[in-house]
Amino acid sequence: MKIRRAEKKDIDGLNRLLYQVARVHHDGRPDLFRAGAKKYTTEELLTILDDQDKPILAAVEDDDTMLGYAFCQLKIYDGEGVHTAMRTLYVDDICVEESARGQHVGTEIFAAVRQLAKELGCYNVTLNVWECNPPAMAFYRSLGMTPYCTGMELIL
Repeated sequence: MKIRRAEKKDIDGLNRLLYQVARVHHDGRPDLFRAGAKKYTTEELLTILDDQDKPILAAVEDDDTMLGYAFCQLKIYDGEGVHTAMRTLYVDDICVEESARGQHVGTEIFAAVRQLAKELGCYNVTLNVWECNPPAMAFYRSLGMTPYCTGMELIL
């Protein structure tokens, strides 16, 4: 397995995994996430692939079969307003192919995310995780991540 920046040739693999992660979200919160949907259209993926501030890391086998991904966003705070000046690498989405789970693919992807954040001069790596996904929460904690913000809701 190798981890590299995603390319246009990875669109089919990205789409396949986007459906898998969307299913996890739908299963956990069907009131918020539609069945059979995915986060990005193919056209949006092509745009993201061209955006240097939104790197997608792809874990692939030697034949380029997609095992997992991390969609990232570089966020730059200029020190104006309430935030201090800093760079953050936000992980917008991460997924490991269902058949590859438990094989440390996610750990390797996250290690590559950390390395990318260091190369970009980031202060931290951040992400959001849904409360309805305890395995993901445990995974991120096992990597040393800690909560820094809690979102709350009141369903009416």
